[in-house]
Parts: sequence; structure tokens; C-alpha cells
Amino acid sequence: MSDADQKQHWAAHEERGSFLLMKLTAWGVKVLGRRVLSPILHGIVLYFFLFGRRARRSAWQYQEHLADWTQQPELRPTHWRVFGQFMAFADALLDKLDVWNGKLGLEQIEIIDDAHLRDQLRGERGQMLVGAHLGNLEVCRALAELGEKVTMNVLVHTKHAERFNRLLGEAGATNLRLIQVSELDPAIMLQLSQRLDRGEWLAIAGDRVPLHGGRNARVDFLGHQAAFPQGPWLLAGLLKCPINLIFCLKGASGYRVILEPFAAAIEWRRSDRQQVITQWTQRYADRLAHYCVQAPQQWFNFYPFWKSDDEPRT
Repeated sequence: MSDADQKQHWAAHEERGSFLLMKLTAWGVKVLGRRVLSPILHGIVLYFFLFGRRARRSAWQYQEHLADWTQQPELRPTHWRVFGQFMAFADALLDKLDVWNGKLGLEQIEIIDDAHLRDQLRGERGQMLVGAHLGNLEVCRALAELGEKVTMNVLVHTKHAERFNRLLGEAGATNLRLIQVSELDPAIMLQLSQRLDRGEWLAIAGDRVPLHGGRNARVDFLGHQAAFPQGPWLLAGLLKCPINLIFCLKGASGYRVILEPFAAAIEWRRSDRQQVITQWTQRYADRLAHYCVQAPQQWFNFYPFWKSDDEPRT
């Protein structure tokens, strides 16, 4: 599959699907509620499972790599396990309803913060959080909205950032803002630096290559080479801010939010910048793999993540 095909598929999901689905969900919050909306969303996800051949094959490939890498045969993909990953995605969308509707409080979330990063949320200068499409990062709003009331700026590649912000505002989010960062131009860098200086925090996903190109690093992920964006590590180095990881996994008893420090500073010389960025990207990929093992059906990247000539059968 060519890069153009992958980007076209990525565009279809992120630019059209995400915004339309968020509009549906926001409408459901106001009008229907979770009980009525649940079968509708599950029906939509079932439709994409049945007719989304590429997404189905991508989930199959991920589960296959995870099983091989962990040497756990019980994780090998079957049609039922792949369907389970789609349904886990539907449940994550429904959980967003509870977050937006104020039905998910801090008492319902187990926060694992051995390094006491939450104590730094009210510091003079903000820091950066790097997450992943693993579990449900929407629960981070509980930290921003319900906890310390810190402003969280979520950096995204979508062109719909302003419309997302309007929908978030209508749903009641006041301390959460999306900022489009398709290109790291001087104006964006100045804006982000000023936000950090005001004590605001930045959040970005580290496992999604930008739609319109952008620098990436190829590193090992689950035993195979994959492209990861350089953006988070470049940003942290240029903005001279600490960088931390955040993962939010759902278990039988609810959500666990894991916070862990990643780098006090990312520094490079002109001669070794690519090497330094690749090293940090690999460390991130290793941590993502670690948490994928803990929640094997909760990595929600339904597009071809690894370049391969022999795509998995479904």
C-alpha cells in the first residue's frame, strides 16, 4: 500500500469520520442519553466492521504482531477478537458521553502517579503530556475539568479544531482546548510557548503520523518497523519543557490513568538531532507496546500502521 493510500484512508477517518461522530455524540448527550444512543453507536461500529475491510485488516495485523511479539498465542487474531476490538472502540465512544456530560468523576478513576506529576499541574510553567490512541484519552478531561482546573491544550492535526472546540464548549468543557498544529510555524511555536509560560499544559498523541506529511522516525514497534511522528519530541526540545507520558486504560473496575515522567529535557546538536529524536521515539514506542499488552484490544488505530507487502488475511 502506498503512502498516498494510507494518507487518504487516514483523511477519511480523521477529517470526516471523527468530526461527524463527535457531532452525533454531542447531540446524543443532549437529546438521547447513553442508554438510547448505545445501540445506535454499536450499530455504526458493526457496520464499519462488516464493510470496513481495510480497518478490519489493520486490526488483524496489529493483533498478529502483538501475539508474536509477546509470544502469547491467546492474543492471536480471530474474527471474534477483531470484532471485539471494534466493540471496545464503540464502548470508548460511549464513555466519552459520561465525560462530556459530567457523569465521570475523579472518584471513578484510579490515577497511578508514582512520580507525583499531578502536584506539578499548578506549577509556574506548564509541561507536555504525550498519550496514544490507546484506551480513552478523553478521560484526561477529568484531570483538566474536575481536578486542578488546569488548562489543557490538545494538539491535533485535524482542520476541524475550531468546530471541535465549539462542540466541546457546548458540552461543558471550559479547560480543554484543541489547537491545530499541521505545521510548526513560528506563530504556532510562539503561541504554545506563551501558553506554557501561563502555566497551561500541552497534550499530544505520539502514535499518529500527521495527515499532510511531516517528519517521522521509523522504529521498532511490536517487532516490526513502523513510522512514528517526530513532532512531540521536536516540540519538547524547541519549547524547552519537560515531557511526560499519559495512558488511560479501561479495566473491569473502571479507568486507570497512568502518568509517568519521560524526559526532563530533550536536547540535541545539529549533527545528532535525527539520532536523538529517533532514540526518544523508540523509547516511546517501547512504552506504548508495554501498555498495549495490558489492554490488547484498546489500541484504536484502524489504519495500516506497518508497511508490509503481505497484508494479513481476514
